[in-house]
Amino acid sequence: MANLATKALGSASRAAAHISPDAVPIPAIPTALRTSRVGTPLNLPDDALRLQKESAAVRPNRYTALATRARSCPAQTRLCGARGVSRDTIVDLPPRHALPATRRDFHTYFVTHLPSSSLHPDSGRLYGSGHKLPRDASTPHTPSPGSSPAVSIPNMPSQNMTVVRIPLRRAKHHFGTATARGNRPYNEDSDQAGIVDMPAFAKRAPTSVRQKPGEPTAADSALGDPQVFYFGVFDGHGGVQCSHFLRDELHGYIEEASSEFGLQSSLRKKNPWEVSRRPVTKEQALDNVNMKKPDEVKGDAQLPERDGNTRQAPRHGDPLPSAESEPVEVSDYEKAIKLKKGLVQEYRDSIGGYFRRFQPEHFNLTDGGENQTISVEAALAYAFLRADLDFVSAQARKVDPDDIRVSDSPLNNDEILGEPHATPSGHDIGGATRFKGGSTASIALISTPTPAPFWHPGAHSSLIVAHVGDTRVLLCDTATGLAQPLTSDHHPTTPRESNRLRRYAPAGSMVSGDSFGEERIAGLANSRAFGDVKSKRIGVSAEPEITRVELGPAQYSFIVLMSDGVSGTLSDQEIVDVIKEAKTPEEGARRVVEYATEVSDDGDNATCQVVRLGGWERRSEGGLGSLGTKEFRDIRRAEAQDPRRRSKR
Repeated sequence: MANLATKALGSASRAAAHISPDAVPIPAIPTALRTSRVGTPLNLPDDALRLQKESAAVRPNRYTALATRARSCPAQTRLCGARGVSRDTIVDLPPRHALPATRRDFHTYFVTHLPSSSLHPDSGRLYGSGHKLPRDASTPHTPSPGSSPAVSIPNMPSQNMTVVRIPLRRAKHHFGTATARGNRPYNEDSDQAGIVDMPAFAKRAPTSVRQKPGEPTAADSALGDPQVFYFGVFDGHGGVQCSHFLRDELHGYIEEASSEFGLQSSLRKKNPWEVSRRPVTKEQALDNVNMKKPDEVKGDAQLPERDGNTRQAPRHGDPLPSAESEPVEVSDYEKAIKLKKGLVQEYRDSIGGYFRRFQPEHFNLTDGGENQTISVEAALAYAFLRADLDFVSAQARKVDPDDIRVSDSPLNNDEILGEPHATPSGHDIGGATRFKGGSTASIALISTPTPAPFWHPGAHSSLIVAHVGDTRVLLCDTATGLAQPLTSDHHPTTPRESNRLRRYAPAGSMVSGDSFGEERIAGLANSRAFGDVKSKRIGVSAEPEITRVELGPAQYSFIVLMSDGVSGTLSDQEIVDVIKEAKTPEEGARRVVEYATEVSDDGDNATCQVVRLGGWERRSEGGLGSLGTKEFRDIRRAEAQDPRRRSKR
């Protein structure tokens, strides 16, 4: 009878999970906290009474259960349904670790309008060319109260329009991703794309004193803000556990940090009579781009040099300087300061070493801030550091698979104290044994001041890139056709990283050269990374390098996010030139990965994301177009096919 009840509950859980994509998932209970009583006879009246009492006890917090009491009968875990929760499971979660009651699954789609009667509108119509969005992949969407407005193409008639969801990975004319294993036994890279539930951080659109019918207006609060798009690439090392953890959880940490900080929308109106001006049309935006001639950009183009050997290290330019952070109001400034101070103290107490002295770059820990505002960059830094501390704390509490004295209780040789908080999704962190590897990460967030999508040529938008390690993010400038890096590689010998390690960490003696002449810190190529539990104390941290860029109408053609399997083989200009020759971002991402895999010396995992921006339609017209590196690329391909050259690698 008990087995039948267990199976029925599992079937109900699985059925509920398939009712709706937006259904709130049943939270997973950490394995270490599960307790099951086996062999107890089913007694419906007693069970009902017990459940009624337990329900009354946990009513203040639906995720906090009664304290576990030791019993004479043996305890073991029995799986029930898809969540691994037994019929008689009783757990005790500390209040701070309680799982959020309103946690939703990550939205890998965006919400937009589509014409109700046509998949590809006539390109000659007044409102512009076809939308090129896949109707076959769309599903109807019913907005909930306070949800973000659907993406709305400017100057497109609103009649006969349907609100739908479009999976980002199916919108090949707007986003593309590709990955390859290379010569490695398995692929440790991962990536993510979708929309995140956080207040807008875009600069407000230009305003006018008059409002005309049909114009999009800025939001009055965080509720109803335009959708914030999220893109990320994660390059794992030593295994996939850390990169998959970031793929599945990092966006949730960002949402939680925004909520806990009480960030308010940057689009809140100080003057209620101000409204957004009519956005420029597609034709106006593209025509206003001041295209540069080849001679005007040749001196600035960092083209790869041959010198008889095409296998030299690729040329990477310096990252663009970050725009000034936009302070945003918070609902409780004192709470935000307390959260930041608490996290810094947790690092000092749990890990020590480097973290006894470190000061996160975007953390202002003073109690009296300017107008009691906090930047979005501070929330992102908090999310990165919180996620990393949870991951390494979880690993330190697990059994070391390499310890010959392995027993039922883990031996914490790495001296990582404390315990992790519950993840945003409620799922466990990593596997059953300690994971000693890690992962780099690069994410991009795009926020617009109006429902006009960021890929529309006439749209203004704000881009924030947060970066750890040697994954890389590039912009392609429409006017010049040049690659504009947004990140720098976090290697221990770069001036910025060398200064950081000398200032805070006793790591000078830990930096040494390997057999290939590359400098490493404790055997690691990157001085910043998630995970790497054995190297935390000497300064291998997840403090993000954050860059903000204000994107003007058609100013940039596309964004590229890639793992070091691409950037470690190809120069920045090669990458953007390959994409210029593609018809869609999807084709561009695939071509970059194929080219990098073809000419690579080490056959590393390669992953690439391409995101369309307003200047996409003129991506090949500025500067040298795609011809600047074409000859060099042709030579590299020919040499890659030469068996005599390949045998020397």
